[in-house]
Amino acid sequence: MVATSFDSTLANLGITRTSTSKVTSASASTSLNQSDFLTLMTAQMKNQDPFNPVDNTQMVAQMAQFSSLAGISEMSTTLKSISDKLGATTASDAMGYIGKTVLTPGTTAYGRSGGGLTGAIELSGAASGTTVTISDENGQVLNQLDLGKQAQGTVTYDWDGKTTTGADAGSGPFKVTVNAQNSGKTVAATNLVWAPVASVSTTTGIAVLTLPGIGDVPVSAVRQIG
Repeated sequence: MVATSFDSTLANLGITRTSTSKVTSASASTSLNQSDFLTLMTAQMKNQDPFNPVDNTQMVAQMAQFSSLAGISEMSTTLKSISDKLGATTASDAMGYIGKTVLTPGTTAYGRSGGGLTGAIELSGAASGTTVTISDENGQVLNQLDLGKQAQGTVTYDWDGKTTTGADAGSGPFKVTVNAQNSGKTVAATNLVWAPVASVSTTTGIAVLTLPGIGDVPVSAVRQIG
């Protein structure tokens, strides 16, 4: 509709699409803005034949079309602004994470007050064998959990906090690594650990959590809040 009005207006001004200078201009922009519309309308009125002026109905129709498109454009901008606002994390929302623990990708885990820890693994495919190795902060292996055969998806695990000799491993922090195999081939696996939230930043409009031993993690990476 806009293209038809555009062609009609150019025709009334004595300009055709075969004009080299105008074709270049038309190809540079595929839409008319308010300034373009007013410029064309003014030029059309200035160059109209006084004995055959522009039809009022046609002029009103062109203005109605432009007004409708302008309204839709403004509505789209407004809706995007509302969407951005709803998607942003407010400072009060972000502060709610302080003092809580979150389940997020990482390799550093902290033990529960009663000993041991829980975590999860996200498997990209089925695995015929899955193991979780837990070490102290110096890399000394404390224990290894054999989770066996697992289907694609999220697998949880629970360690009682004891070493292979039955001794209490303490409260950590611990280093956790996972290994998943399927018929001798490695299956991509993401380890998820629980970590306390030390601080929160919202400088970019998106809440970023600072987790001890892991670093800065966006809220979008959090799988669960404890």
